Amino acid sequence: MDYYVDIQLLPDPELSQPVLMSALFAKIHSALVALNSQQMGISFPKIQVLKTGDLGDGVRVHGSSDDLQLMLPFVSVFDYAIVGQVLKIPALTKHCTVRRVQVDSNPGRLRRRLMKRKNVSEVEARQLISDRAVKRLDLPFVTLRSRSTGQSFRLFIEQKQVDSPKVGGFNGYGLSQTATLPFF
Repeated sequence: MDYYVDIQLLPDPELSQPVLMSALFAKIHSALVALNSQQMGISFPKIQVLKTGDLGDGVRVHGSSDDLQLMLPFVSVFDYAIVGQVLKIPALTKHCTVRRVQVDSNPGRLRRRLMKRKNVSEVEARQLISDRAVKRLDLPFVTLRSRSTGQSFRLFIEQKQVDSPKVGGFNGYGLSQTATLPFF
């Protein structure tokens, strides 16, 4: 990954920044899936995890110059953002991982799963999994809609700096559990 492109959200009086970020993220996801790319990753240069749990107002897509050029038509039709130029990554950068974090946070779904897998009654499942057993994350997230089920879900994102770079592939969201991205 020698190149990157910044995508900056534009302020909108009717739509909040998290709504716009979720829509932009969905566009980028569609582009990555359509291109079947495992060599493009995304980072959030203005992430504010400690203060607000906010992803910021921009996304940086990393990849080869050719891959980024192929992706640009997919995201350039997004009316609420400015897509920058494909630029070379600076020589001296830090490194970060940007990964999805999943947690079982829906007690109803956990109960139904328990009932189906262990053949227990609804009363037993309610006793075993209380509403207070819900795990919460303070990480920033985007809200997406599953194309297969049509249901909305939160995709929690953890971005953290690491000491050394690691090579690896990225999923359809541009995230990776192990591979690093330049952070500058």
